[in-house]
Amino acid sequence: MDPRDDDLLVIGAIAQRSGVKASALRYYESLGLIESVRSSAGHRRYHRSTLRRVAYIVFAQRLGFQLDEIASHLEGLPKHHAPTGADWSSLSTLWVNRVDQRIEELMHLRRSLESCIGCGCLSMKVCNVFNRADHIGQHGPGPRVWLGDTLDAQGDE
Repeated sequence: MDPRDDDLLVIGAIAQRSGVKASALRYYESLGLIESVRSSAGHRRYHRSTLRRVAYIVFAQRLGFQLDEIASHLEGLPKHHAPTGADWSSLSTLWVNRVDQRIEELMHLRRSLESCIGCGCLSMKVCNVFNRADHIGQHGPGPRVWLGDTLDAQGDE
């Protein structure tokens, strides 16, 4: 174990080093994603290894993981020292699967942009994503056409 892992840092130092606001760090702590120790004056102090956990949280969120999912990922990792290669390896499968999902979503978005913008019609009357009277909204929340629902111009399947 690296002796620096035991170094305690104030919340401002963690915020500055991680690029995450102190309020977000306090929120992560309230969810149990990270933890602090209190100084005699009651100030939060974080183990240096918290920086790795915060980086994991930030990048996991960028991949689309929800905070409850991230909490379950971090549950098995050490809190006060750097995770081992085996620790990270066990999480890599989750990340690979999520990255593959995101790549597929982005490729679908790219194809949609190419077909919609690339068609050149510039007409909402004949465009295949025209949504007269919000018929598509009857099929559920969210961007139904982008999510791959097969709806015709009137929103009917």
